[in-house]
Amino acid sequence: MRKEWELRKIGECFSYIKNGANIKQTKGAGGYPITRIETLSGGVFNRDRLGYADVVDLEQYKDYILESGDLLVSHINSKTYIGRTVVYEGKQGENIIHGMNLLRLKHNRSLINSVFLCYYTQSVSFKLDIMRIRKDAVNQSSFAISDFKKIRIPVPVLATQISIVSELDKLNELIQIKKEQLKDYDALAQSIFYEMFGDPVVNEKGWEMISLSELSMYPNERIAINQLSPSQYVGVENLIKDRGGVRFSNSLPKANSAIAYKENDILLGNIRPYLKKIWLADKGGGASGDVVIIRISNRKITPVFLFKVLSSDSFFEYDNTYTKGAKMPRGDRKAIAKFGVILPPLPLQQSFAHKIEQIERQKASVQKTISDLEMLLAARMQHWFD
Repeated sequence: MRKEWELRKIGECFSYIKNGANIKQTKGAGGYPITRIETLSGGVFNRDRLGYADVVDLEQYKDYILESGDLLVSHINSKTYIGRTVVYEGKQGENIIHGMNLLRLKHNRSLINSVFLCYYTQSVSFKLDIMRIRKDAVNQSSFAISDFKKIRIPVPVLATQISIVSELDKLNELIQIKKEQLKDYDALAQSIFYEMFGDPVVNEKGWEMISLSELSMYPNERIAINQLSPSQYVGVENLIKDRGGVRFSNSLPKANSAIAYKENDILLGNIRPYLKKIWLADKGGGASGDVVIIRISNRKITPVFLFKVLSSDSFFEYDNTYTKGAKMPRGDRKAIAKFGVILPPLPLQQSFAHKIEQIERQKASVQKTISDLEMLLAARMQHWFD
């Protein structure tokens, strides 16, 4: 810790640290939104992951309404995500109820900046403290509020905190700008697809249409885990939501084997299809059973074209319609195999693939910039906090 920084307990820095209101949330309900564990998914505040319980009168929950600057901390979660912390930034006229299983922290404004603490919670030091106080059960971990309050954190003067937050915010802002560029490229690719082929479900251009099972197969050959490197293994958690591709882990699972995939196979996340996890493999490797591997078996279709068809909102809406299970919905492989795929002439598909290759080159350049910025952000985080 830096000499001019003080060690203070979290309980000193935050005057209010409490769990949320115990309200049973129901799928399909309305009323005022309520936070839940999933609201902090991805390390951001997800307004599309709030729960509802037909609460229309806020009077009895007035003490639970979130305020801008509040910190939300996941104190009941998996080992990986316990301790995840997000700053709530309110919108005008918004009323969100603080629900159970997330701690709400109100900072002592004379001591600490809430965003500074949020950044600190991403440090190795803080994560080690969480490991020390957590209690592990079969499917989840938790920690007591009393233990959490005792964690000591390094606290510089407010001016220094604000300066650090400003530096890290700027880096994050640059990263987000680049990520928006990637979305623009994806939108361009989709626009080209619809211009050339029309809607793949409506099929207003009258292309031949056949089922996915007539064009592809689900391979079932297996590969030993010890024959793979971490950069070849794909679990559903490695696939990035919203068609973001893949992010490999630094280690391999403890399983003995995985399902083998090859270059140009399409890998589809089969848990919670609404997350739209999909990747066109650029190399071979192994995948978990929760990943659907689709391998082309018909020369009438190109990998890039089929990948774009299966990346469409139309496909994911179809896939989500046939899911099984309420808590953790899974796609139905038989239903996926019946999905109708348009089949334009091969030269037109190849022309489209050429255009996509050009876009992918531009995306690769942007992605490298993102990776460089993320490395710089990690280095600055380590400089300040570890």
